[in-house]
Amino acid sequence: MSEVDEMSDEPRNENPDTIGLRRLAGNIAGAKDAKALKAFVGYWQQLRVNGRVPRRADIDPRGIEPLLSNAFIVERIAPGLARLRVAGVHLSDLLGMEVRGMPISAFFNAGHRDALARHLVQVFDSPATMNLSLRSEGGHGEAALTGTMLLLPLTSDLGDISRALGCLVTNGTALRPPRRFEITGSQIVPLDVTGPAPTAGAVPKAARGFAETKAPFTPKSRSERPYLRLVHSQPDE
Repeated sequence: MSEVDEMSDEPRNENPDTIGLRRLAGNIAGAKDAKALKAFVGYWQQLRVNGRVPRRADIDPRGIEPLLSNAFIVERIAPGLARLRVAGVHLSDLLGMEVRGMPISAFFNAGHRDALARHLVQVFDSPATMNLSLRSEGGHGEAALTGTMLLLPLTSDLGDISRALGCLVTNGTALRPPRRFEITGSQIVPLDVTGPAPTAGAVPKAARGFAETKAPFTPKSRSERPYLRLVHSQPDE
């Protein structure tokens, strides 16, 4: 039995979604990374009240601290397209630049971006979780990299599934960025989100952690002149 199998400990009465997620998190090289990814998925799973997709504002960095430098949050901007809103330093190290605001497809070779787009459609529309096995060929004396990318759907403050919590773990050393990847394997796990609706009148948790800050509304004072005024003109006599 492998080290990854020994760490599975899947209860017989566990939700099928949870079993699938834990298995996909274990499909990487290295027991240490596998354990951390299982905990990452487990944290997201704990936020699924009544089986529903978690809210973006509920993500607390303390819950994913072991993989914080590998974590990111993307926003869907069109079918098959998502951009990075928050990203750990490991992602910037891979490309050798600040990656916030960039499309997630920037981490992939051009020939694999269409496949990524199809997977992203499923993540947000089904919804579903995504697990990609990755490889980046080495060059100029540098060794190849392998890796795993997870993407777990989230809802926005408006309730639509347009955000996702992700993690990108790589094996090897990226000495000369940028390093881009090809997809060598994929696993899409549709979610059962048919649970009961949230209790009416429930107050959502305060935004924290990865949640975006909102500018406070400051009303203008009454003494401030309006920008436009209505001017009455007298008819010519």
